Formats: sequence, structure tokens, C-alpha cells
Amino acid sequence: MMKKHWSIYLIRNGQNALYTGITTDIARRPQQHLLGKGAKALRGKPPPFISLPMPTNKSFRGIVISLEYQIKHLTKAQKEQLIADQPLDLADYLAKLAIIKIRRKINQP
Repeated sequence: MMKKHWSIYLIRNGQNALYTGITTDIARRPQQHLLGKGAKALRGKPPPFISLPMPTNKSFRGIVISLEYQIKHLTKAQKEQLIADQPLDLADYLAKLAIIKIRRKINQP
């Protein structure tokens, strides 16, 4: 049995908001959102949707869900930087952001 390859994607809607999701079919999923067969967070939001796939090279859904969770907790500025950087190793990129965040908390007065 062949393992599914999971992808993380970000969608920018017409209000410039970013939605993060996961899928095994990056070509199909944004179309589903456009047809209203996706997340409630995107329903009623004006198109156009811009799909921004993030490479994960992961076949385990649990790992990808963990990465998705981490992205959903980034600030808008951090998500925009993630899109601009297009890291090859998303897990490593997010781990470095977490270390920076912890160091900032430690150094706060």
C-alpha cells in the first residue's frame, strides 16, 4: 500500500486573510474551497483565492497536522515571511522560529 503524501497550503482570500490547511491533493483542494466544500473560515469570503503550497515531503498525517498547527499560531507577519522564504524544510524553519520565540521570552524584563 502506497503512503499518501500530505501537503500544507495557505490560501489568501480577497480580504488578504491567510488560511492554512492540509491535503493529499494540492491541485484539487483549493478548487473545493472555491466551491464552498471547504473550511467554514473561507465561506462567504470574497475570492480570488491564491493557493500557496508549502513543501513538506511528509507521508505521516500526524506530522503534517503538527506543522499546520504551528503555522496557524504564527503571526500574520511571520506567515508572510514564511511565504516569502519558501523554505525547503518546513519543520526546520518552524523549529528555528520557536527557538527565537523562546529566547525572546527568556530575555524579557
